[in-house]
Amino acid sequence: MSEKPSVTDRVVAAGFAAGWTVVPLLPKRLTAGAFRYAADRLWRGQGTSVRRLESNLARVTGLPPGSPELRALGRAGMRSYFRYFEEIFRLPSMSRDEIVRRTHVTGAEHIHDTVAAGRGVVLALPHMGNWDQAGAWLVGVGHPFTTVAERLRPESLFRRYVAFREGLGMEVLPLTGGDGHNFAALAMRVRKGGVVCLPAERDLTKSGVEVEFFGSTTKVPAGPPLLAVQTGAALLPATVYFAGDDWGIDIHEEIPVPEEGTRQEKVAAVAQSLSHVFEKGIAEHPEDWHMLQRLWLEDLRR
Repeated sequence: MSEKPSVTDRVVAAGFAAGWTVVPLLPKRLTAGAFRYAADRLWRGQGTSVRRLESNLARVTGLPPGSPELRALGRAGMRSYFRYFEEIFRLPSMSRDEIVRRTHVTGAEHIHDTVAAGRGVVLALPHMGNWDQAGAWLVGVGHPFTTVAERLRPESLFRRYVAFREGLGMEVLPLTGGDGHNFAALAMRVRKGGVVCLPAERDLTKSGVEVEFFGSTTKVPAGPPLLAVQTGAALLPATVYFAGDDWGIDIHEEIPVPEEGTRQEKVAAVAQSLSHVFEKGIAEHPEDWHMLQRLWLEDLRR
């Protein structure tokens, strides 16, 4: 039997339902200002999520904890995070042409050329910018794809999120609570020359791969590197960020799979190489990295 949703869960679900209904009907300037105000208010309150974001950003940037520079970056980070939510409420009402036109991409040929050659692609992304908008762009340029979604609470909110993403042209598999065959399904998609997009810098499965990330140890999901090792699909890191009022995506060169070593050693090497690329992308756009949770192992043990 599923756990009964709490009052907070129901309020959050109702808020998202209202967002997808009301936000597209209001002027963009009004809703953007309201979400920015909410972000600033939360930032000033210095709650747990804000303190965790700033702690994570201190590791990324080397800025001293509590410094004015770090606090300013934390504020920018919260504004970026809230911008993501304001935008997802508008995405279903935006035309595909507008989404493609306003997305500024480097390295798109890495996807186009690989797919044209009949080879599958695994796009691996950190939690940056508006990843749903990036997915809408990918569909808009002719590459529908499969992804995996964390199961949110309550179930009604999860279903709404899945419906939202499916409406943008994605195939969505639940991270937990499905038929238990996600990896097999993803492998089948890329073996047939399809595209899979997966978040790849925060492990939610407790079976991740240890890597060095900004000088300390964390665990990243095994799925993206394992798919590349097992299927021969091209693993392409992508970093997503806000570019003024528009969006930016940098699609990096393929992460090579070592020719020698056991499967476990190959997966570990690929995961580490992937993390190094993420380090560069996050360092270039730290305000757009939405990591409000503990990430490094030493933080998780506290």
